[in-house]
Amino acid sequence: MTLPTARREITGFSNPTVKFLKSLRDKKHRKREGKFLAEGLRLLTDALESGRVPEMLVMASTRDPHPLLGALVSAVEHAGGEVVETTPDILSKITGKDNPQAVAGVFAEFDTSLAALDRTAAPIWLVAQALRDPGNLGTMLRTGDAIGAGGLILIDDCADPFSVEAVRASMGAVFTQGIARASWDEFLPWLRGGPDEERGQLVAASLREAVPYRGAPYAAPCFVMVGNESRGLPENYEAACDLRVTMPMKGRADSLNAAVAAAVLGYEVLASLDG
Repeated sequence: MTLPTARREITGFSNPTVKFLKSLRDKKHRKREGKFLAEGLRLLTDALESGRVPEMLVMASTRDPHPLLGALVSAVEHAGGEVVETTPDILSKITGKDNPQAVAGVFAEFDTSLAALDRTAAPIWLVAQALRDPGNLGTMLRTGDAIGAGGLILIDDCADPFSVEAVRASMGAVFTQGIARASWDEFLPWLRGGPDEERGQLVAASLREAVPYRGAPYAAPCFVMVGNESRGLPENYEAACDLRVTMPMKGRADSLNAAVAAAVLGYEVLASLDG
């Protein structure tokens, strides 16, 4: 079979492109290349619908035909990208999954500076401080998409939002949500800067001088902040919040998973602002 000019076929595990694609599972290489890997037809379609076209599309040679895949191929070729066909075994090596999806894409990393965000673009934003689990990070992106948040701001040393695990857990929300990374000392002046009507309200779940999360006086733009999975938020970070809220814990557990807490608070803020 002769492949179109914009396509090529890879059949060897030692091919340099395979090594490059596999290297994107490592944060060091992602940072060096400024690129990341996303897998799955649904996820790549979400990217395309959000205006993100992969620079390279990698497809299993045994895939079933699908109109969404055809649209992806056309978009990549039209944008001057590259389409690669390979075996399922090689695709498995690239993605690190025993049963990989039939397609994966390489994307350029986004601008993750605070300056790239417009905090007035949405009434709700999510903030995570020192979040270490990529699954939790991806879940927060997915939650943000569900509640109409503007995006997720990662404070201090968080997991990489462009890791294969975080991208997979986001279910495509990595392409629909704004993402920023900053230190606390960068974030707080940014949040408080500008005209009064643009300054964000910072809200955190806390036990320190907190009010019940139901019916609390939320105000847009509202920034819902959660802390590290095991340590929570530093005391001085909580002290800087405009509002501290508490959620009832009626069982033996003394806290919620960080991503779950963000979802509970996010939906309460959504209900309050919509009401």
